Amino acid sequence: MKAIVVTDEAAGTAGMKLTDRPEPTPSNNDVVVQVHASGFVNTELSWPSTYTDRAERDRTPSIPGHELAGIVTALGYGATGLSIGQRVFGLTDWSRDGTLAEYVAVEARNLAPLPGDVDFTVGASLPISGLTAWQGLVVHGRLQAGQTVIAHGAAGAVGSLVTQLAREIGAYVIGTGRKADREAAIGFGANEFVDLDNDPLEKVGEVDLVFDLIGGDIGKRSAKLVRAGGRLVSIVGPVEEMPANALAIDFVVEADRAQLTEIVQRIRDGRLRPHIGTVAPFEEAVATFNSTVRRPGKTIIRVQP
Repeated sequence: MKAIVVTDEAAGTAGMKLTDRPEPTPSNNDVVVQVHASGFVNTELSWPSTYTDRAERDRTPSIPGHELAGIVTALGYGATGLSIGQRVFGLTDWSRDGTLAEYVAVEARNLAPLPGDVDFTVGASLPISGLTAWQGLVVHGRLQAGQTVIAHGAAGAVGSLVTQLAREIGAYVIGTGRKADREAAIGFGANEFVDLDNDPLEKVGEVDLVFDLIGGDIGKRSAKLVRAGGRLVSIVGPVEEMPANALAIDFVVEADRAQLTEIVQRIRDGRLRPHIGTVAPFEEAVATFNSTVRRPGKTIIRVQP
């Protein structure tokens, strides 16, 4: 099969290449999926799991990419809940070969059925962004109607879904980003917007929840705005100082079939819409990743035409 591989963290996307790799076979509890579309996050080229297995043994040349939508072509022993020929989408294991390939082996429990009226491109855009938003707001943030939330990066692939889901829950959403992001953030449902380059973040006052996708100084300043009993959820590392009686939660997104099903249903009925930026064919993937021209939103590679 054709696959994109990486061998060197220092080289980044410049070290990617399209090559031939053996087709995967399913281990126990696995399915093999013919990948039709794959989502890609540039930061994964800095993750140790991209280059080593769980025992920290080198596994390069490795196949990156962890989001997929496609069709099940084989079942391993013990795989349940899916069938051959079924349309699926989901999130693959961090320490195994990923989805920038024509086929991938993945644990069946990490996938959910993809309804026939949802395009593969849309399906591949949802696993990381959708699950991050759901787990940060619902599972870890415990957001309730009537509360106020700061959604950092509200116009991005993750932040746009955070904004929409928070509004559906009934929260008042303060989106943040650069000046050029204002219109998009408001379009995704933010009640107000803070231009982090020109507006003082502190002007928003106390909030019940901060969803931090930025970290650094913005994360530290955001932590001071969380009222007693409130929470800061982060995917960019722990926050060292929080106000008294406020809680900080640093989490890594996990695959979850039930949550994926909830997310895709909201896509179908219009409650959520993904922010998809660049969509490129498989043979142009490496050039796309190395391009200096970036469109906001999720980058999707169409592995099958």
